[in-house]
Amino acid sequence: MKCIREVIDNDFSEKRRVHTYGVVETVKWLAEKYGADIEKAETAALYHDLFRGTSVNVLNYYVKHLNLGDRYLDNANLAHSKIAAYVMQSEYGITDEEILNAVSYHTTGRANMSVLEKVVFLGDAIEPNRRYPGVDALRALAREDLDAACLKSLQSTIAFISSKGEYLDKDTIEARDYLLKEK
Repeated sequence: MKCIREVIDNDFSEKRRVHTYGVVETVKWLAEKYGADIEKAETAALYHDLFRGTSVNVLNYYVKHLNLGDRYLDNANLAHSKIAAYVMQSEYGITDEEILNAVSYHTTGRANMSVLEKVVFLGDAIEPNRRYPGVDALRALAREDLDAACLKSLQSTIAFISSKGEYLDKDTIEARDYLLKEK
């Protein structure tokens, strides 16, 4: 079995590799700032996009094999995180539930995320190579308030997905609603 850094360096596209290492540095900084375990954050960041560049056919095989549900079929954006968490456990022997959850929910978020989950969720959204409207404001907010930054990211995701008329995962809505309630 290859170590994860070998997989990233040899099997990821250049863009995915640069993104992944950007997420690693961002989550380490966020973890230190907000009191999450830095080693766990780094591990989750290294694995978070393990299946992001995988073909839809392969992802669909895993979705069916793992009984993830129809909402993940033909949806690489949602499926890749669930599959990565499964493979982390089954093939890499990572059993820490907090790390697995951080990877599994890094795209959607979920209600009552741990600090580690928030750090990985946000780190993926604001790593230095990300370029989209509002990312600089989100980075600035991340320096001040982890929950507010996660909420803003969730709200932006909901608005973006809704504007495109695509499937919006219930976990994203529940994550937003949970953070709104906690304010």
